[in-house]
Amino acid sequence: MKKTLLHILTYGLILSAALVILFFILSLGSGGSPVLLQNSSDQSGWLDIAPQVLTQHAHQPLVGLLIQILSILILSRACAWVVRLFGQPRVIGEMIAGILLGKSVLALLWPAGYDFLFPEASMPQLYFFSQIGLIFFMFIVGLELRLSSLKRSASAAVVISHASILLPFLLGVLLALGLYRQYCPPGIAFSSFALFMGIAMSITAFPVLARIIQEKQLSGTSLGSMAIACAAIDDVTAWCLLAAVLGLVKAGSMKSAVVVLIMAVIYVLFMVKVIRPLAQRVLRHATVDGKTTSSQLAFIFAIGLGSALVSEVIGIHALFGAFLAGAIMPHQLTLRINLCAKIEHLTTVVLLPIFFTYTGIRVQIGLLDNWQAWQHCAAIIAVATVGKMVGAAVAARSKGIKWRDAWALGALMNTRGLMELVVLNIGYDIGILSPQIFAMLVVMALVTTFMTGPLLALILPGLRQKQRSHPYEMQTS
Repeated sequence: MKKTLLHILTYGLILSAALVILFFILSLGSGGSPVLLQNSSDQSGWLDIAPQVLTQHAHQPLVGLLIQILSILILSRACAWVVRLFGQPRVIGEMIAGILLGKSVLALLWPAGYDFLFPEASMPQLYFFSQIGLIFFMFIVGLELRLSSLKRSASAAVVISHASILLPFLLGVLLALGLYRQYCPPGIAFSSFALFMGIAMSITAFPVLARIIQEKQLSGTSLGSMAIACAAIDDVTAWCLLAAVLGLVKAGSMKSAVVVLIMAVIYVLFMVKVIRPLAQRVLRHATVDGKTTSSQLAFIFAIGLGSALVSEVIGIHALFGAFLAGAIMPHQLTLRINLCAKIEHLTTVVLLPIFFTYTGIRVQIGLLDNWQAWQHCAAIIAVATVGKMVGAAVAARSKGIKWRDAWALGALMNTRGLMELVVLNIGYDIGILSPQIFAMLVVMALVTTFMTGPLLALILPGLRQKQRSHPYEMQTS
């Protein structure tokens, strides 16, 4: 197979070279000049023309986009490899890679390199690539939302999850009182700023949490199952809350906001009552062996993209629609595993790093140029951490879970990662967050995700020893 491919490539190159030479001979024989040489002087040699040709092609938009994607892919994988040596999830490395390529690092250390790699004219296409990646990613998040894990511990998970949302949300609103005048963009009402700060404090990254649990060998244990169930409920609740806030903010008036929320409710009911049964009928055979035909796969993508389109038109953001489309797909595990395998690798390896880089380009950590700004950043990190951990731990203890395991659950729920960046970018895009507060919240997302592993090791020091003999089980009283 490799020899056949090598032969095809060799013959293709020989044929291409022959055609080019023939073109030159015919052009010179007819008294004309080759097209590529028309703008060059007759005295120019081959070595002089080659750089001109390469420079001309290097400025093509496609060439620039390919250079950007290649740079993003290489650096994100390198950073992911480095952070894995310290026991951190891959998403931390990808977030760091985005910051390194952005205005905070590359633009300061090598402005010419930054301008060449990310010229201002290329930002719209990079933005759209990042949004497509997010739409597919949120569809995967919805697919991985297993309702069966919620049913087994629904009562405790609902209480713990909602407590881990309510407390940081209230603390975020209170924190907004002190930050509003200094960091809120002009023309934004306090209610919009405060609601968004509350949401930013209360997010948990379900996909990152699931990967941490898998890496810590907690999958299938009582602690891991409870954390997954809480994070799933947290995801659904937080996205519904975000959809409601976006509806209020984008509508501009209370009447418009009510109309947006009514349309959102109708849209959700239509997806659950009409599209979900339709998907079950169309994918009936695929739910048995997990294999999908090209027509079924096209149907699934049409549902995901169509749902994202409708939710964006309504005014509650395309990502909510993609998440909902994934969540209403048939629940058979084989089908969901097959779909995730088809979508996940391209999304997480290529498209999501583009989103991280786009976020890193927008983050200007240099704006935090005084001690007061860093104090405010530290306050945001403290409020986010205390709100999540205390809210989850106290609620878990009220359900009979031992304090040590309750705090471990709180540490897991404090993971933010990618989901936080998604929410922050939405707030930045619609003008609720200023560049300074955006930078602070991105730093908070990095720090809270980074501290999950060390906190878990501190709270459960015997976790590694237990993993070698038998899985760690959560203790209840």
